[in-house]
Amino acid sequence: MSHYNFDRLFTEILQARTRVYHAGQPTPLQTLKIADIDATIFVKREDLSPINAYKWRGAYNCTSVLTQSTGADCVVAASAGNHAQGVALAARMLGIRAKIYMPLSTPMMKQRAVKLHGQDHVDIILIGDTYDQASDAAKSYAAEQNFPYVHPFDDLYTIAGSATIADEIILSNQGPFDYAFIQIGGGGMAAGVSSWIKVHHPLTKILGVEGDGQASMTRAMELKELTTLDQIDTFCDGTAVKRAGAQTFEICSKTLDGMVSVSNSEVCSAIQTFWDSKRVIPEPSGAMSLAGLIKYAHDHADEIRGKKLLCILSGANMDFGKLALISSQSAVGSHRRKYFRFELSERSGSLLGLLDHVFQDVNVSEFQYGKTSDSKGFPVIAFEASPERLDELQQKLHRDQIRYNDVTDDPDIRYRIINYNPHLFHHPLLFQVLFPERKGALRDFMRQVSTLANLCYFNYAYSGETIGRALMGFEFSDPALHQDFRALLKDSPVECSELSPDVAQRILLAA
Repeated sequence: MSHYNFDRLFTEILQARTRVYHAGQPTPLQTLKIADIDATIFVKREDLSPINAYKWRGAYNCTSVLTQSTGADCVVAASAGNHAQGVALAARMLGIRAKIYMPLSTPMMKQRAVKLHGQDHVDIILIGDTYDQASDAAKSYAAEQNFPYVHPFDDLYTIAGSATIADEIILSNQGPFDYAFIQIGGGGMAAGVSSWIKVHHPLTKILGVEGDGQASMTRAMELKELTTLDQIDTFCDGTAVKRAGAQTFEICSKTLDGMVSVSNSEVCSAIQTFWDSKRVIPEPSGAMSLAGLIKYAHDHADEIRGKKLLCILSGANMDFGKLALISSQSAVGSHRRKYFRFELSERSGSLLGLLDHVFQDVNVSEFQYGKTSDSKGFPVIAFEASPERLDELQQKLHRDQIRYNDVTDDPDIRYRIINYNPHLFHHPLLFQVLFPERKGALRDFMRQVSTLANLCYFNYAYSGETIGRALMGFEFSDPALHQDFRALLKDSPVECSELSPDVAQRILLAA
């Protein structure tokens, strides 16, 4: 590394030590066990900070320096969440005001958190549909009013404040680490942490981690110049930046040894890993470095065996509404769930025969089916097992010449779109079905009713409860069989509740 480029940064990192701990205390460095990774994993718990995310460090350091150097009694910032909370905290503690610009789509949870930390020292201005639009408006206002602008990542003082994460890691005496994985949005944390680690542990291999649809730093490094992404995936909203910072790019291009790109489902799997091991639920960007670590460790198992690996849990300020999506995608990200679309003949017992013949020891976690033809059926079934068992399952399907497609990543699967033609249903009845959530229970029920009815609609997804819940439609060759079917259900081990006529009519598109 060039001393000419880094000397001032290193001085500011040392200066940041004297400021940031007015706002919070050092966060713990803990070990994390993952069964199939033969290495010692350390995680820096920034979720245990004053704002439950690392951004307090850079925000407080930068706000403190700018207000002291300019004498301003107000600062301006733009953020979609965590940086806004950090600036709000700094404004209250320093006794100044803050104008914080946030996108119109910012969840109320994050707006309330900003007000909680800043109290009456903060004004929130909602503007624009994206962070970039809010940022442009904030910068214009700051220039007009001659107020300091507290940049969330591309500022020397913000970077230096973020680097105190690495300072605490070094002082923990748990190093040196063989590998460090750092998530990247605009690059402020990656720039500060990587530069400080390289000074103290120059042999540590440092890898930046970005989301597949937001890899602005990767693109800049490939082109050797800054570039702006045309589109950006916002699932990991804390790292959703279209263009890396100028300073952060210059630093990271010298301190990072490589980049790792992860999918949203891999991030979801990392969130579940944190929950399983630490009982903490990070926000998506907070789990990104662990997702990169897991992916790299699986791809380079021999290389990392017995080594020390470091990652950062950068934040846990997540909108509660994301939990359902994260839960559904976590098994996909760990390659433990796949969605197969089968082609079967539309005859009684064909689906049950498939389940009995092929899937006796594999859990079914979702089922999507609607009748669209009198001759062929196309059920979508999600199976969960180890990656090795799923590979064996696919090999068996090929050997037995069972026609199917892997539709795991298709958008209609993600949005659970079930096509069906109710005009093809013969004398249908619709039921809510509750059954014991154990292997084979639903299959036994289907076998029991197959003597009287044929399945024409099926919508089921595992919810984590001990009771499974499904919406099922049955068709009959003769409406006279309805009463026999209802009598059969009374002796069934499952609980069936027939839908009311109004609900059934809506589902069946009846007048």
